[in-house]
Amino acid sequence: MTESDTFATFRPLLFTIAYEILGCAADAEDVLQDSYLRWRDATEVTHPRAYLVQIVTRQAINHLRTVRRRREDYVGTWLPEPIRTAPDAGEDVVLAESVSMAMLLVLETLGPTERAVFVLSEVFGHSHREIARMIDKSDTAVRQIAHRARAHVASRRRRFQPDSDTSRAVIGRFLLAANTGDVSALMAVLAPDVLQISDGGGRVSAARRPIIGAEPVARFLIGLTQNSMAGATVEFGSFNAQPTVIARSKNGDLDTVLVVELADDLITGLYAVRNPDKLQSIDVVRDLDIAAEHTL
Repeated sequence: MTESDTFATFRPLLFTIAYEILGCAADAEDVLQDSYLRWRDATEVTHPRAYLVQIVTRQAINHLRTVRRRREDYVGTWLPEPIRTAPDAGEDVVLAESVSMAMLLVLETLGPTERAVFVLSEVFGHSHREIARMIDKSDTAVRQIAHRARAHVASRRRRFQPDSDTSRAVIGRFLLAANTGDVSALMAVLAPDVLQISDGGGRVSAARRPIIGAEPVARFLIGLTQNSMAGATVEFGSFNAQPTVIARSKNGDLDTVLVVELADDLITGLYAVRNPDKLQSIDVVRDLDIAAEHTL
């Protein structure tokens, strides 16, 4: 097997690791490209998978440190770059939650090393000893980092419900109520503490701050459908292993990728990505892999 074939075999796993550490598909692809060059030039590698995971992890941590300042200066609210996933991605609940918008936003509040340790430990099931070798720290240090990261994530984690036919039915009622301007019907499918976040990146208009609560979110959405989004067409998709509404303007241009989060068949989160820079690759279906069975 050639170097290229070996890398291709592990590519879904490596991309998933890089994406979960970085929250950006474009940055993850940059890390994979650099990692491939290092892999191609390596000699006497006994365990290709372990070696590649180590390279990608280290490169992702370094890359995250360089982009943190850009995200701090980001105009408006920053959201992860949405990735299109296969319709059956939600069947693996561990994978689905680990790449969900809510989880990626929680991971964004961790430091680069903490984030990598959490992802490798809690999602991919690596031992503290294995992670210590990957990031060049002691077993004790990794154990402490993992404990802090786990507690931090647990305190902020939102309930998660995988994509399903029921989810699509709820979203259908949501779209109908929004288009008809029926505030009561819209509020009936929204959780009382529903969170709506828009990301325009300063490139297009978007709410600069999150909106919380069924009534404020309902009125905001109805205002959009009756004004700037009037006449838009929508279609269903699956992004980040969650049901998604893809909205196009009257002239057919892609306007918004709206990732919908549900729990108990109520909408708990609406993540509207409008920044054109984050929508350039929406037709690329990502093949994700956690290569292990573990629970979050």
